[in-house]
Amino acid sequence: MRGLQIGGMAIIRNQKHLNEINVFPVADADTGFNLAMTMQAIMQRSKIGHTLKETLDSVADSALTGARGNSGIIFAQYLHGLSRELPEIGVLTATHFAQSAQRAVKHLYDSLINPVEGTILTVIREWADHLVEQSQKTSDFLHLLTSSLAAARKSLHETTTKLKVLTELGVVDAGARGFVYFLEGVVDFINHGSLRELKLQAPDVVDQSQIEIHTDAPNKYRFCTEAILSDVCTSMETLKRSLSSYGDSLILAGSVEKLHLHIHTNNPDALFEELFSLGQVSAAKVDDMLRQYQIANQRKYPIGLITDTACDLPQSILDEHQIVQIPFGLSFGKRFYLDKQTILPERFYNMLKTCKDHPVSSQPSPASVESIMTFALANYKQILNVHISDKLSGVLNTVSTFAAKQDPGRAGVINSRHLSVSEGLLVLRIARAIESGCSFDAILHDADTWIANTKIYTDVNTLRYMVRGGRVKPLTGLIAALLNLKPIVSLDSEGKAIAWGKSFSRSRNMSKIARIIKQEIATKRVWEYAIVHADARERAITYSNLLSEIIGKEPAYIMPLAPVVGVHNGNGAVGIGVSYD
Repeated sequence: MRGLQIGGMAIIRNQKHLNEINVFPVADADTGFNLAMTMQAIMQRSKIGHTLKETLDSVADSALTGARGNSGIIFAQYLHGLSRELPEIGVLTATHFAQSAQRAVKHLYDSLINPVEGTILTVIREWADHLVEQSQKTSDFLHLLTSSLAAARKSLHETTTKLKVLTELGVVDAGARGFVYFLEGVVDFINHGSLRELKLQAPDVVDQSQIEIHTDAPNKYRFCTEAILSDVCTSMETLKRSLSSYGDSLILAGSVEKLHLHIHTNNPDALFEELFSLGQVSAAKVDDMLRQYQIANQRKYPIGLITDTACDLPQSILDEHQIVQIPFGLSFGKRFYLDKQTILPERFYNMLKTCKDHPVSSQPSPASVESIMTFALANYKQILNVHISDKLSGVLNTVSTFAAKQDPGRAGVINSRHLSVSEGLLVLRIARAIESGCSFDAILHDADTWIANTKIYTDVNTLRYMVRGGRVKPLTGLIAALLNLKPIVSLDSEGKAIAWGKSFSRSRNMSKIARIIKQEIATKRVWEYAIVHADARERAITYSNLLSEIIGKEPAYIMPLAPVVGVHNGNGAVGIGVSYD
C-alpha cells in the first residue's frame, strides 16, 4: 500500500508535464490530471486488509470507481487484473508477483476494442514480461523492481517511434510516461525515501495547471463519456459489441459485477439509455473535448463565460461564443442523469409523461464546479460566471465560494435573478459584450441594468408538476385544477417565482402576454426576445408569429425548455423571454 501511495504522489507531482505531452488518443491535455485524480481516488478510498490480496482488491475497487480518462481507466483495469491474478498465499514471492503482473496484462488488453501499441499498454506489457524474465534469476524484490524500471524506461523511450503522432511531435506517450513516473516513485522510495518526508511533499489537491495542446482538435467524436456499471446483465463480449457502435476509444475496465466505462461519442444521451437497460449506472461524467480544446488552444476572447444548464441557449450560440455550461443533475427514481448531457429534452418530456417517478433535480457538485472553473482560470485572463437565480438554486453560492478564493478581479460572479430563456438572453447579451471588446469591469457594472430590463413570462399548462416538485401547495394546485385555471408564472426583481397572472384558457394567457409586451414596447426598445417550450413546439411557433408582428422582428431563437426547468413547469409549458434596452 505504501508503494502505491508513493507512486501516486509521483504522478500528482508531475501531472503538468503529462498534460503538456498528451497527444494520444485525443489532444485534450488532461492525461496528467486524470491519472492524478485516479491516484487520489486510490489513496483516499483504499483500505488495508488482513492480506495483501484483500488490500489490492480494495485498491482495484477504488481505482475503478474513481478513475478518470483513458489512461486512468487503463491503469485501473491493470490493477483490477492484478488483484484477480494475485494468489491467496501468506508470503508473496518475487516469482508469484511477476507471474501475476504478466497475467494481469491479458485483463488489460481484453478491456479494449482496439488496443494500440506504442502506448501505456506496451510499456506495461514489456515491463511485466521483464519481471517474469528476471524473476527466474533473482528472488530479491528490490533488484527485480529496479531492473524492471530500466526496462520500462526503455519501452517508454521507444513509444516515440512506434506511434505516428508521437513520432511527428517527438514526444513519448503521456499515459506511458505516467506509469513510469509511478514506478520511479516506488523504486526511489524503496532505495532512498522516507514515507513521512514524501507525505509532507505531496500536494494537498490536484493541480490542473496551464495546458498546452500539441495537435488538432477532436473532429469525429465530441464527448468523452464515463460511467460506473454494476450488476451487468450480459457478457463482456456482448457489452463490447453493443457499445462500440456509439463511438471509439471504448474501454470496459473491471468485470460484469462492477466496471468502469470510457468511450468517446457524439450521443451521450442515447448511450446512457442503452446503459440503463444493461445494469445499474452511477458516477456519470461527460467532458466536452471540443470545448476543452478551444479553451486551451483556440480562445476567441480573453474573458471566458460560464453558465449552467438551466440557461436555455441553442448549441450554435454556445459554440459561437465558446460558452461552458455546468450541468445540473436529474433523477427519475434510481436513474441519475446529467441535464442536457445524458438526457436531452425530447427524452425527458417523454419520460415525464410515462414514468411513475417524478423527477428530482440536484445542483452541480462543488467538485464539478471547481474542476470547470479551475480549467477556465488556467487558460483565460478572467472568467465570468452567470447563473440561475439564487432564489431557485444553490449553485450560485457554490460558484461564489470558489470564486472568492481566487485572485481579485479574475473570477466575476453574476446572479442572473433569472432562469431558462431569460437567463439565456442575459448570457447572450454578456457574450456579445465580450465579443465587442467590453472590459470585465464594464460588464459587471452593466449587468444589473441588463438583468432589470429582462423579463420572463411562462404560460404553464398545469400546476401539477409544481405541486409534485414542492413549489406549489397541493391545495392551490387542486383549486387551479378544479377551476381549470391556466397560470402565467414570472420572476420578481429578486428572482423569486411569482404568479403573474391566470386565465381560464391558454388562448387568454397568450393574449395577456402579448398585451403586456405591447405596452412595454411603447416606451422601450426590444434588444432581443426568445421562446422556449416543453414539448409544445406548435404553440411556441404560434407565439412567435404573434410576437413577431408586435415587436417587428423574429425571435433570436426558439428551443426546447431545459429538462431541469421542465421538472417544475411540466409538459406543454411555453416561456417567453424579452430583453429591453
